[in-house]
Amino acid sequence: MVRIPVCFTYFTGIKRAIFTNPRLIGSWDQNGRYSQQWTSFPMQQIIGEDGCPCFQGTVELDDSQIGWLFRWGVMLNSPAGSNFWGIPTEINDRNSSDRYCSFTLQSSNSGQPQQERYDLVDSRRLGAQKYYPPGSQASALRFAVWAPNARNVEVVFGNSSSGYIADDAFRDDPDFGIDRHLKPLPMSKTEEGIWQTDVKVSPELANFSRFDHIPYMFRIVNEGGRIVYRTDLYSRCQIGKGNINPDGKPFSGRYTDKQGRPFSGKYQDLDGTKGCSVVINPDTVTKHFQEPVWPEQEFIPEEEFWSNEFSLSRPVPQRVEDLVIYELHLGSLGYCQNRPGNFEDAIALLPYLVDLGVNAVELLPMAEFRDEVNWGYETSHYFALEYSAGGRDQLKYFVRECHRHGIAVILDVVYNHFNPDGERAEWAYDSDIPEHNIYHWYEGNSTDYYYPDSKPFPEGGYLDNLSTGYAPRFYEEMVRKMFISSAVTLIEEFHVDGFRVDQTTSMHSYNQLHANGQAVGNANIFGAKFLREWTRTMKLIQPKAILIAEDHSDWEKVTQSPDVGGLGFDAAWYADFYHHLIGDAKAGTEYAKLIPTAGYGTDEPLAMDKFAGALGWSGRNKVVYHESHDEAGNAYYEQGGYRVESRRTIVSAANSAPLIGETRRYAEARCRFAFGMSVLSAGTPMFLMGEEIGAQKPYRYSDFIKNREDLLSDRHTSGQRLFRFYQDLIQLRLSHEELRSHLIDIIYVHNANRVIAFRRWDVTEEFLIIASLNNRPFSSGYTINNSRIKDGQWREIFNSDAALYGGDNIGNFGTNISAINGYIHPIVPANGFVVFQNNLNPLQLG
Repeated sequence: MVRIPVCFTYFTGIKRAIFTNPRLIGSWDQNGRYSQQWTSFPMQQIIGEDGCPCFQGTVELDDSQIGWLFRWGVMLNSPAGSNFWGIPTEINDRNSSDRYCSFTLQSSNSGQPQQERYDLVDSRRLGAQKYYPPGSQASALRFAVWAPNARNVEVVFGNSSSGYIADDAFRDDPDFGIDRHLKPLPMSKTEEGIWQTDVKVSPELANFSRFDHIPYMFRIVNEGGRIVYRTDLYSRCQIGKGNINPDGKPFSGRYTDKQGRPFSGKYQDLDGTKGCSVVINPDTVTKHFQEPVWPEQEFIPEEEFWSNEFSLSRPVPQRVEDLVIYELHLGSLGYCQNRPGNFEDAIALLPYLVDLGVNAVELLPMAEFRDEVNWGYETSHYFALEYSAGGRDQLKYFVRECHRHGIAVILDVVYNHFNPDGERAEWAYDSDIPEHNIYHWYEGNSTDYYYPDSKPFPEGGYLDNLSTGYAPRFYEEMVRKMFISSAVTLIEEFHVDGFRVDQTTSMHSYNQLHANGQAVGNANIFGAKFLREWTRTMKLIQPKAILIAEDHSDWEKVTQSPDVGGLGFDAAWYADFYHHLIGDAKAGTEYAKLIPTAGYGTDEPLAMDKFAGALGWSGRNKVVYHESHDEAGNAYYEQGGYRVESRRTIVSAANSAPLIGETRRYAEARCRFAFGMSVLSAGTPMFLMGEEIGAQKPYRYSDFIKNREDLLSDRHTSGQRLFRFYQDLIQLRLSHEELRSHLIDIIYVHNANRVIAFRRWDVTEEFLIIASLNNRPFSSGYTINNSRIKDGQWREIFNSDAALYGGDNIGNFGTNISAINGYIHPIVPANGFVVFQNNLNPLQLG
C-alpha cells in the first residue's frame, strides 16, 4: 500500500488570531480510505503567506483511493463559541445548503503533498497585498486578480498626478499613459482563474514599501484578444475625488468626458471609479486626520491608532434592541459649503448627536461610488472608501470618535447591483461575451434573445431585480466571496459595528429576465445562499456584529438562523410601518397614511386599525422608522395626471401648508406622534437626519446638495422644541429595558375617535401608551377597557403635549390614574400621546 500525502491549509485572511483549537475533519478513516464516518485530526497554527494566522494539517490517503472524491472541513473555536464549523461557504448546488470542501485524490510522482486550501475570506489574498515568501520576515508585494477568461494579465503603473491611464495608454502622454519608470509586471494564472505576480520573476516586488501608494491598473488581454484596462476590485483606495470620466474623444490635446468637459489632468477632478487603484498598507493609519499632500507622509501602526478607542463612561451598544439609529448621509452635511459633506463635518456633528441622545449612526454607503454628489448606492469598489468624503483613514477617525462618544456605527452596503457605469470595474471584466461577464448573472445564451424585428438582443439574458443595475452572478463563489470579504474588512480594519444590507429582497425574491420579466428562481436561490454565507461569516468572526436587512418581503426567515433555513439577520427594515404611519407617496387605500390624512385638518375617521397591525408586528425583529432616505422626497406616485411626491414628516403633517403659527404647532404635534409611535414600538427605532429639528426641504437623490438643512443652528431656533422632545423621548426608551423589549400588546383601537392604546413590558415594569390623532383633546378623560390592563395605580411619566415641547400642556400632570377591572380613564391630548408606568411584582405578570 502506498500513502499519498494531502496537505490541507485553512487561510483565515484575518490578521487577528481569533480562532483556536482547529481540527481537520474529513471523509476518510484511520487507514486513509474513504469513509462516511468522518475522522478528526488536530491542525497546527502557522502564519500564512499573507501574514495572517492559518491552520495546516497533512493526511496520508491510500493510493487505492486515487480518483475518489473526498470531503473535508475545519472545526474550531471562535469568538462565537466552541466547536464551530469553519466553512460558511455552501456548495454550488441549488438543491443543497451543505457546507464542505471537496477534492479528488490524485496520483503523485513528485513526492510532494497534494495541496488543498480553503480561504475564509479573500481580503488579503486578492488585490495588492503584503506577501511573505517562505523564510522571509520582510513583507513583499503580490498582485492577484480573478480573471478566468483572460488571455494575459499584467500590472501597469500610472501617474500619481492624474491617477488615470487612458485606453490608448501606449501613446506618448505622461499625464494619461503608463508610468515609464515602472515596468509592467507579468502575472501567471492558477487553476482557479486567479492571475498573480511572482517575486521570483519580478524581484522588485520583494520590498512592499517601494510600491506604497503607487497607482496601478491591470492590463488585460481579454477573451476576444482586446486589450482593456481594469481597476482592482480589491483595491483599498481608488484615486480620484471628482466626477470626470475622461473616456470621451481627445479635444485640443486634452481628454474629455462624453459631455465634452475637459479633464484637467489632476486626480482631484477624476471620478475615482475610473481612476487607478492604489497600493495601500492596511496595517497603518495616517497620523493626522488630514494632510495637505497626497499621498500622506506620516503613518502610525493600526494598533497604536485603535489603542484608546473606547470610553468606559460611554459604552457602545451591542444589541440591535438597544439602538436608536440616526440615518446619516455625509453628503448632506456641510451646510453652506460649496461641496458635499465629508467626514470632517460628520465628526463635528458628534456632540450634537450625543446631546440628541442617539446611540447609533447609520451611514449611507461609503464604498467607492460614481460621482461625488451621490447617495452612494452605485458601488463599484467594495474595499475602497469614497475618496471625496475623505477616504479610508478618515472613516477610521470617524468610527473611533463615534466609539469614544458611545455611538455604534452601522454602514449601508449594496450587493444587489453594481455601479451601472462600471466599464472599468465589474462590467465585462475579462470578456466581451455576455455569457462570460463574470460579475453579472447571465441566463442562457446570447443567441436566445432577439428583438421582435429579429435583431439580436444580447442584453436580454441579464437579470433585473428592481434595483438600478443588473443582478450579480451569485452562483460564482468568487463573486459571493468578494462581497463577504469586503464586509469582513470593514469589521476588522475599520471597526464598524454592523451593516444595513440594501434591498435583500432583490437578491432572494425579485430576480427576473431582462428580456421578458420571467422569474428566475435559480438566481433567488443563489441570492439566499449568498446571504446565509454572508451572515454566517460575520457572526463567526464577530458574533456581536449588528446585521440589518432592508427586506420588503416580510419573510420570517430573514431574521431566523441559517441553521433552520433562515438568512441570519438580526432585524429587517419594516417599510409597512412607515406606510401606515406616513405613507405620503403610496397611492390607494391599502395603507393607513395617518399623518398626511390627519394633516387635512378634518375630523374623518383614520385607519388606526391598519396602523395597529403594523405596530403589533414591530416586535418581530424589525427596524421601524417614520422617515428614511427613500421616503423624504425620493418616492412618488402618479394620480390624476399629477406627480405626488413624498415629503418630510413635518410638511406631510400640514399637507404642505406654510409652516407658520398654528399650522406649525399642529404639524409639530403630529410629528411628535409619529416619532413617539416609532420609539415606543417593539422595533428598533430609526429616523433620517433632520427630522429632530423639523427639516422641511425635500431630501431627494437628484438635488440633496441644494436642500441641506442647518442642523446645528436650527436646534436652537425653529427646531428647539422638537429637538428637546426627541431628546427626552429617546432618553425614556434607553432608560427602560421594558421599552426595548419585543413585547407589545395592542389593547384598544378606535378609528372614529382616532385613538390607539398599547402595552409594553418586560420583567418588573409595564407601560401603557395611549395616543390620539384627534384634533381635540379628551380633556375630561377617555375610557379604555381591556382585561389585560393591570388593576392598580398608573403614573403618567411622559406627555408629548407638554408646554416644553410646544404643546397645550393637556394631560394628567404626572399623577396616578387608577385602573379597576380593566377600566382606565385618563386625559388624552390632541395629536399626541401619554405614557403611563406601573411597577409590577413578577408574580403579577401575565
